[in-house]
Amino acid sequence: MTDNALWLDDIGVGDRFTTGTYELTAEAIVAFASDWDPQPFHLAEDTAQGTFFQGLAASGWQTAAITMRLLVTSGLPLATGIIGASIDLTWPTPTRPGDRLHVELEVTAVRRSTSDPSRGFITTAYDTLNQHGDIRQHATGRLLAFTKPA
Repeated sequence: MTDNALWLDDIGVGDRFTTGTYELTAEAIVAFASDWDPQPFHLAEDTAQGTFFQGLAASGWQTAAITMRLLVTSGLPLATGIIGASIDLTWPTPTRPGDRLHVELEVTAVRRSTSDPSRGFITTAYDTLNQHGDIRQHATGRLLAFTKPA
C-alpha cells in the first residue's frame, strides 16, 4: 500500500484521476490476439484491411486489460485494490498500433453499505483515450471500497 492510498471516506463525488500512458505496438496486438482473441482483424495488417476495421485493431479485451493496468499502477489508488462489482463497457473506436493510451476517471457516486458500514461502493465513469483524444473505451464501473481500519 502506498502513502497516498485512499479509503472509502477519502473519495467524493466529482473526484477525478488521470493515469500515466501505455503505448501499444502492432506486435503486442498480434501477440495478445494469438493467445486470447484470434480473429483476422487482430492478427495481421494485411488480413485486417478487408474487414470492418479496415486495418489492424486491438481486441477490446486487450484495451480493457491495458485500462486495468493503468488504473492499478497510476490511476485510482484505492487502499485495498480495485475490486470490481459491476461494469458497463463500450469500445466506440478501435484501438490501433501506435496508440498511446491513458485513462481519465471521475467518481459519480459514493455509497456506504447499510448492511456492513466498513465498506461501500464507488461508482466511476472512465474513458480510455489515445494521444489524439479519441475514446477507445468507455466504462461505468461500480467498485467495492473499504473504510480505513480503526
